Amino acid sequence: MAEFLIAGLGEILWDVLADSEEIGGAPVNFAYHAGVLGADSIAVSTIGNDERGRRAIKELTRRGLNLEAVSIDQEHATGFVEASVDADGVAHYIFPNNIAWDHLTLNAKALSLAPKVDAVCFGTLAQRSETARASIHVFLNEAPQALKVYDMNLRQHFYNEKIIRLSLEKAHVLKLNDDELRTVAPMFNLSGSEQKMLSELHNKFDLKYSVLTRGGNGSLLMGEGKVVESCGVEVQNMQDTIGAGDSFTASVIIGLLQGHSLEDISDHANRLAAYVCSCKGAMPAIPDEFKLIK
Repeated sequence: MAEFLIAGLGEILWDVLADSEEIGGAPVNFAYHAGVLGADSIAVSTIGNDERGRRAIKELTRRGLNLEAVSIDQEHATGFVEASVDADGVAHYIFPNNIAWDHLTLNAKALSLAPKVDAVCFGTLAQRSETARASIHVFLNEAPQALKVYDMNLRQHFYNEKIIRLSLEKAHVLKLNDDELRTVAPMFNLSGSEQKMLSELHNKFDLKYSVLTRGGNGSLLMGEGKVVESCGVEVQNMQDTIGAGDSFTASVIIGLLQGHSLEDISDHANRLAAYVCSCKGAMPAIPDEFKLIK
């Protein structure tokens, strides 16, 4: 067994691109990357009893993910999203309503693993339905020992101040990007520079760590009474940004669990995210040099 057990809690879905379908969803992307970095990782989600669901199980199993905590919904379709990638490699998404992960149900395995996980990452999108939101917060409540990571991950109109506030109140670690920081600034009366706004949010919700990603412009990590800023890593042969933020989050969380310095955490996370941007899709094979847990 690996050193840490880490859960990705929320949506599993297919990114439907112009020429292909790629399995994804931020929580399962996070779980995949935590696994390839050396942790024991689990996906906690719900899929449909349909062709896409069966294909999801096959694809995620092939990638080494533990799917025992994924439940099957007999009435709703497995999640999918119409994804497009612009000229800069940035992904844009359109989400259908009322699909399997909107009815996220915690099976017996999910409930038995919750008290054992060292960290759990959850987002905003999967909380758009009351059913899924309730299940997510049950899992968080059943995992008092876990480092709780809120990857804000705002999509379309599927968020509001109440959901974001409740999530921040549960979180030990916040991860968001520069666009999301600007979106939530009016909700929480944040103003000034990015660092100042992040600091205000960090202090308002008594967070242990806050992580701001800036695309190709690097990142800002806040915690332990200091701020670590990175100008980023140049991407060789840019393909797309799908999964890059999730790999960044996984790298940061494993680094924190291992007690690494924020400087080392920032360096590894930025290098890994740049590598993922040079690959197609959210879950590319990752070279052994990136592995954090040997």
